[in-house]
This record gives sequence, structure tokens and C-alpha cells, in this order.
Amino acid sequence: MTDKVIENNQVTVMGEIVSKFTYSHEIFGEGFFMVDVKVQRLSESFDIIPVMVSERLLDTTQDLQGSLICVNGQFRSYNRHEERRNKLVLSVFAREVEFLDQVEESSRTNQIFLDGYICKEPIYRKTPLGREIADLLLAVNRPYGKSDYIPCICWGRNARYASNFKVGERCDIWGRIQSREYMKKLDETTVEKRVAFEVSVSKLELISPELAASEQMSGVPQGAF
Repeated sequence: MTDKVIENNQVTVMGEIVSKFTYSHEIFGEGFFMVDVKVQRLSESFDIIPVMVSERLLDTTQDLQGSLICVNGQFRSYNRHEERRNKLVLSVFAREVEFLDQVEESSRTNQIFLDGYICKEPIYRKTPLGREIADLLLAVNRPYGKSDYIPCICWGRNARYASNFKVGERCDIWGRIQSREYMKKLDETTVEKRVAFEVSVSKLELISPELAASEQMSGVPQGAF
């Protein structure tokens, strides 16, 4: 069961560590720390992706800024209570970490696969220039009855396709994790810059109930990298 659940949330990111480690929490004596990884896009821009890593995977007492790493893991979420509301906090949970000498230009530095369920009605809209966009919120199951809630953004034909999805339908998504800055208005005079994280979708497809049933019977997970 556990191995199959892990199949439904797969992330690989490669890039440069650009922050020091900050303590997050401890579970059964194992400490977990946060660190930021700068991942180049195909263009000149980049994404700063937060990674949660165990002290058993890396020496979190060192300053590893400037090091190049490859992280394999999962994209996870949790709710943090702030300003009288819950905020969805997202990060890559590292299962494997490897140091790199360099990141090849041909490398797939940022890729994610998710197999989950639509948990909110899609929001479809057009930009002033006519570009089609659809926002999805995907619930991806974890072991022990937990789930991660992952915001996803679709463009063009994918957006038109996703706009017809219904709550509860199962969906496979391929894409990359992106960071996006926005301005949050705190009161009439105060505005704060914040960063949101989401999956930019390159491919998606609905899983029919018949396929889901046959997969469950065979025990073979679908859609791995």
C-alpha cells in the first residue's frame, strides 16, 4: 500500500542551494530542516523551491549555499494558521539527495507527476490578451489517511480541457513546480510581497472509473515518469 501511494506523487528538482538550513520540526527524534533551491527554467528566469530535508540525508549544520543538488521526493502541503485563517504551505519533501558537479543543459531539472482527485470546481478565465487559464486544486493521497492539496495551473488547450472537470474526478498531471511573487494587501496602507507555489501543467488526463478499477485489481500504478 505505502509503495503504491508514493507512486502518485513524484518530484525531481535540480539546482543550487541558496539559503541556510532552518529548523522545521522533529518526528521520533529525527530533525527536519527547510532549505531553498534555485532551479533554472528554460528561459533566463528561475524558481526558488523550498525543500524539506531530514538531518539524516544531509549535514544540516553546514552552510551548503552554492552546492548543486538533485532532490527526488514528493510535493507536500500543510495548513499553517496565520492572520485568523489557514494558509496552504507547500514544499518538496526530500527522499533522496545527490550532490552534483554541474547541471547539464539537457537535464530535466524540474519535473513532477501527480495522481489525485479534483477537490474544487476548476476556475477558468482569460487574460486581457486572450490567453486561457484554468486553476485546479488536486488532492493527492498519502499513507495513513492523509492528503496533500496541490494547486495547479493550466494554459491554452489544457485549460479548456480542465475547465470541464468535476469535483471528485481522478486526474493525472505532469508538469513542473513554479514559484510566483504576488503582493498581499494586509490593510489600507500596508502591502507585503509574498511567494506562491503551484504546478504549471504540461499534460493532464482524466482517469476513467473503469481504468481506476482495473488498476486497483491489478495493483499496477499508472503514470510514473
